[in-house]
Amino acid sequence: MPRAWTVELRSHASGLLLVCQQCPQAGGQVAAVSARSAALAHLARHARGDLLPPHLRICQCHERGCRWHPRHRGCDGPIRLLLACERGGRLWRLADACSACAAATAQAAVVPDTALRATLRQSPTARRRPRQPRGPGEQIRVREMLSYLAAALPPDASAAARLLALQCTLRMDAAMHVRLSKGLLRSLRLDTPGPWHELERARWLRSAPARAANELVAELLDATLLGQAPARSDRRHAADWALRAGCPSRAGTAEPLVQLASVYLAAHTDPQTGSGWSELEQMARAGGTEPAELPHVFDRLVATRLLRTWNAGPDAEDLHWTLEDRTRPHTAQRPS
Repeated sequence: MPRAWTVELRSHASGLLLVCQQCPQAGGQVAAVSARSAALAHLARHARGDLLPPHLRICQCHERGCRWHPRHRGCDGPIRLLLACERGGRLWRLADACSACAAATAQAAVVPDTALRATLRQSPTARRRPRQPRGPGEQIRVREMLSYLAAALPPDASAAARLLALQCTLRMDAAMHVRLSKGLLRSLRLDTPGPWHELERARWLRSAPARAANELVAELLDATLLGQAPARSDRRHAADWALRAGCPSRAGTAEPLVQLASVYLAAHTDPQTGSGWSELEQMARAGGTEPAELPHVFDRLVATRLLRTWNAGPDAEDLHWTLEDRTRPHTAQRPS
């Protein structure tokens, strides 16, 4: 069975209608405030119900003659699960795609395979063992979440809103509530109402009453986030990793786009060599900006001695960089 699913949000007299091409009888009316979350949750259910081992998955884009993106050099690389948005958020598609096709698809992001793994329940009679970290390490988890948010957030979401969304997704609890201390927000220069209001207007979260004066509480509205790797402590480690990578004092600036670029570069850098590679367009989507704005950001990072070298390649599409030794991503070894 082809691993490609599409849902469409159609206008209806009293709101929006969710229509799925694979199960038309399962669609229904959805509220505008939760339409995006409903569409993504519906696609996630399809993917969880049709899990296949990696060697049996093929690029669905190639199977359809690559109509989902401009022509490129051809299919290549591992098969990933790609979430794509079209028609201004009215159509959402989740499909297996090779790495080359994924990079060539506009308004799309790779969904972590860990987001589809079901929570394993341990028998109450099972022998307790020392807890092992679940899922990928901090660097990979942050990289995957940046990719997901590139598609899940509105394209015009600011860098400050994206930094806030990253911390929220990695720190939320099982009820999709997140509590962020004002001290943490001050450390990221996100202690202003702007980013919160932006995510509220995008129907991505809503503020909730706080128990203490030194914290802010919100409820996340993107139901797909419930499918991410379940161990909350591991996600919090990743949130702390992103906090260190994007700290304004480390990046030498309080400018959100430079902070977000610092996190992105660290998340895509080989810890052993200090070098990294990415599609320029892909990084621009993750930052909610245009590729033409990135050279200014890279120069700022070079000036602050976070970035040693960078170049956009001869075709101005592929980005290569090397971080300074002291800024290479490092994942602390935690006791098992």
